[in-house]
Amino acid sequence: MSQPPTLPLNSRHVLQQFSRRSPLDEAQFLYGEIAQRMLQRLSYIRTQPQVILDAGCGAAHALEPLRARYSEMDYIGLDACPALLEVAERRHAGRPSLWQRLRNKPTRAAVFVEADLAATGLNPESVDLVWSNMALHWHSQPHQVFHEWRRVLRTDGLAMFSCLGPGTFKELRQALFVADLTTRTPAFVDMHDFGDLLVENGFADPVMDQEIVTLTYRTPEKLLADVRALGGNPAVGRRAGLVGRSWRQRLLNALESQRHMDGTIHLSLEVAYGHAWRAASVRGPGGETRISVDALRRAPRPDR
Repeated sequence: MSQPPTLPLNSRHVLQQFSRRSPLDEAQFLYGEIAQRMLQRLSYIRTQPQVILDAGCGAAHALEPLRARYSEMDYIGLDACPALLEVAERRHAGRPSLWQRLRNKPTRAAVFVEADLAATGLNPESVDLVWSNMALHWHSQPHQVFHEWRRVLRTDGLAMFSCLGPGTFKELRQALFVADLTTRTPAFVDMHDFGDLLVENGFADPVMDQEIVTLTYRTPEKLLADVRALGGNPAVGRRAGLVGRSWRQRLLNALESQRHMDGTIHLSLEVAYGHAWRAASVRGPGGETRISVDALRRAPRPDR
């Protein structure tokens, strides 16, 4: 890649959109399903993380599923949205999980941090697994996020994430075009570019794949309601201000014209999945190789 991708997102609007949608319970029809598919992928990977960073944790809906798999883990939930973190604290901080209560085990730490995905403030090489479900596409500088994930991961630590890809919302974009409605919609990064970015930022053996999830609706109103529930539209250049009844009706009519033979209206979501291991070294400016201090500590002594 010649230049890392920069997404045209207004970070302030991202925070506003998610603050309004707190606690994101209505979005779990998708986010929760993708989390389960990530956990299924994780079951094939041999890793026993002691410290897990949930990057873009929202209201920490992934905490209990992760605890069920890794009962001895220490959990760090990180998000830039104070409203979501407040809910996460209220629901989870200091409380034992159902799994721990059933097994009569002591509560493991659950810590919540307000910070940007690309500037966590966590100590270097302090995390074994970075888990990030459907959050990366809301950050305008994904390459900086990967750089930060490498910084906080221990050598041979794992980063696993899911996010939306460029095939997302194609029916909605087509409806806007047909209705001659001018506004910008969110842009997304191709999974192959993410694979390149991982390698360029010090990760090894990246695995990327994607699937198209098709949501079906009986009414265009419900389709638009779900788009709002999933995060809305914080794109730079979106139509300013509230839309009027005429604008909205034209969009509804355009969506209605897409109705399929079975009577449903479709909305496509391209979901990308990725994971990679934190390499011991990374190629720096000028061609020099930078080696992790942690890797040096682990390196075996040469035979004398």
